[in-house]
Amino acid sequence: MAFVPAPRASVSDHVFGQLRDAVVGGTYRSGDTLPGERELAAAFAVNRHAVREALRRLQQLGLVRVSQGGATRVLDWRVHAGLDLALSLVRSGDVLPVDTLVRDMLEMRACIGVDAARLCAERADPATRETVTRAAQEYAGLAPDLPRMAEANIALWRHVVHGSGNTAYLLAFNSLVAGALAVGDVPPERRAAELLDVAGHRRLAEAVAAGRGAAAAEQARTLLTAALTPTAPGRECRA
Repeated sequence: MAFVPAPRASVSDHVFGQLRDAVVGGTYRSGDTLPGERELAAAFAVNRHAVREALRRLQQLGLVRVSQGGATRVLDWRVHAGLDLALSLVRSGDVLPVDTLVRDMLEMRACIGVDAARLCAERADPATRETVTRAAQEYAGLAPDLPRMAEANIALWRHVVHGSGNTAYLLAFNSLVAGALAVGDVPPERRAAELLDVAGHRRLAEAVAAGRGAAAAEQARTLLTAALTPTAPGRECRA
């Protein structure tokens, strides 16, 4: 593989990013051995310290294993890597070379959101139910401004996930909204059917306020799977 010499800024990040993509993209397969530090340093036109730091980060993410003898063996990232692989890209605005990642993250978001809505309806205290209701009302008032609705949507769902009482869901939610887990920003237009369904968000808040878990889950499913279903452009706001 022909590597691109690193720019002077963020040398280690550059080396790390190219090696990461070579592993995730399949240029290097599980069981392969990466070139040695000296060879990589020459290919990237950097010092060995930058290469060593990049390899350390790759190992932390479960992409390679560095042996005591110095050989760096590629691991199967589908077996050894976790969500921190995607989160590692948020700061740089980079994305993983996986064609289906946007779809995959939206599916994960839907699965978590559906159950979080059910749990919120069943577990939330009165103050949280009132907060969810108020957030839905504020959300409705922003239609049809998609960018502002997208921001308010995050705030609404944060209250719902917090109300679920599930710490794992809350941490996953934080990861999903922190740069969309390295899928890049999903344009609001991609989620227009979901965001413009004001009535659906009101129904979700009403179900939570009434403690109807099954209804909250069903409404959440309708909202959160809309972005996964092709819809005709120009869909109008449903208040």
